[in-house]
Amino acid sequence: MRNGILCVLFTLFCFNPAFSQDTAKIVNSIQIIDGDTVALIDVKPVIIFPPIKIENKRSVARYDRLVYNVKKVYPYAKLAGQKLKIYKSILDTIPTEKARKSFIKKAEKELEDQFGDEIKDLSFSQGKILIKLVYRETGNSTFDIVKELRGGFSAFIWQTLARIFGYDLKTNYDPEGSDQAIEQIVLMINAGAI
Repeated sequence: MRNGILCVLFTLFCFNPAFSQDTAKIVNSIQIIDGDTVALIDVKPVIIFPPIKIENKRSVARYDRLVYNVKKVYPYAKLAGQKLKIYKSILDTIPTEKARKSFIKKAEKELEDQFGDEIKDLSFSQGKILIKLVYRETGNSTFDIVKELRGGFSAFIWQTLARIFGYDLKTNYDPEGSDQAIEQIVLMINAGAI
């Protein structure tokens, strides 16, 4: 008798939630296609990376340093891409060349005041990575951006100055080739894996 009562109570408690579902939530997550009911579920994409080939401790240290450098400069590259879009949309509405130059000088001053010290403190390798990531975020080399905003002569001067210090503003970003490790690190940062 006692076992029978326990079975009835167990059955009532286990199946009770099944009858109290909110049907409004279910209706929003299904779709009927050709008479079949299909559940609609949003699934975040999962990126699977191949294992990193690390031969020795030096390779581990080099990769860890690359991760550190990319994590440090990637926010600046993202910000550069966002600011460039904003500045281009504003520049498209400015009718005169004099007003455009004035706006660009104000924007440069604003960026210099906000990020000048931080950018100057970047290491040589962080600067090279930043140039590549700016290309990744904007689709244009740093040289092309300077040329578009400041003119060809100014871009030539900056490129010459950069070459003296070992940089190349015309550097492209190759996510499938030489920059594959940087691309994987950026994707892991965006996915929240690191």
